[in-house]
Amino acid sequence: MTDPHYTTLPPWPHAYPASGASATLKRHNEDFMVTELPLQLPSGEGEHIWLDVEKNGANTAFVAQQLAEAAGVKEWDVGYAGLKDRHAVTRQWFSIYRPKGEVLDLTQLQHPEFKVLSQSRHVKKLRPGDLQGNRFRIVLREVSGAREAIEANLQAVRMQGVPNYFGAQRFGHDGGNVEQGRAMLAREIRVRNPKKKGIYLSAVRSFVFNEVLALRIQQGLWGQTLPGDVLDEAGRPTGPLWGRGRVSTADQAQALELGVAERHAALCDGMEHAGLDQERRALVASPVDLSWDWPQADQLVLSFTLPAGNYATSVLDEILRTTEPERHTENEPAAAD
Repeated sequence: MTDPHYTTLPPWPHAYPASGASATLKRHNEDFMVTELPLQLPSGEGEHIWLDVEKNGANTAFVAQQLAEAAGVKEWDVGYAGLKDRHAVTRQWFSIYRPKGEVLDLTQLQHPEFKVLSQSRHVKKLRPGDLQGNRFRIVLREVSGAREAIEANLQAVRMQGVPNYFGAQRFGHDGGNVEQGRAMLAREIRVRNPKKKGIYLSAVRSFVFNEVLALRIQQGLWGQTLPGDVLDEAGRPTGPLWGRGRVSTADQAQALELGVAERHAALCDGMEHAGLDQERRALVASPVDLSWDWPQADQLVLSFTLPAGNYATSVLDEILRTTEPERHTENEPAAAD
């Protein structure tokens, strides 16, 4: 069996019946507010300056560039835990390596798209993944559809969680990163840029995970633990992040995963040869402290917290269909929730 080309993403199934409702997402930046929850707070001492930054209309990489310039350091001396959406108001931490020299007060930095709320020193640099999770406050406007159906899905999400799909941000415009990754692994194209190579590998790996999760839902297995499943610390079944080594599942769970791997054999073989190792990811994302309010008849406000690596879009997709205003986002780095 030969692998197909991946020019479009498949319509991965939902866990719950469609509510039939729709809404506009991110009409204004203030409609999508994210607060990063760090693994630790700065200690007050050390060679790194940690900055608590609120940004509005700027992407993370741009803010890091501006901070490096203001501090007189190279861009690689600036660290952050995760990428945050440009079309939002987000609060996140940055670190700057500056062991010596004059004491900088970057809270005085003036910029129309971000502000430094506070700063303190710490002993280590912020690195990708150094966060517990993110707190979201999302305003959905122009909501149409039955409120009862929307709230039924909200209650289901609160009780049982949502499929822990990787969000569309991971796959690029129209899923193009997956096809680029396939072509790279098949040696049809050569990718010299290490950052782009990492993006393509991540997209391919995420795609295979989503395919495993989708098949379980298609087979009516949502919310079930299968014989041979590998559980995480919270007792939830996990799915494969493909790489070298044997799949750690057994029995029915292993048969399902190997069936997906066979269907996408070129992708999985390519990831093994690229040096990735087998890892696992929870199949269920459980929003914490999920609450909602209807300030107006056609306006719904959601608040919830997700662990690092989980996507707010996976929560929204189980509640209603959302559309965003048309924006020009060419060559913009993908945000990770």
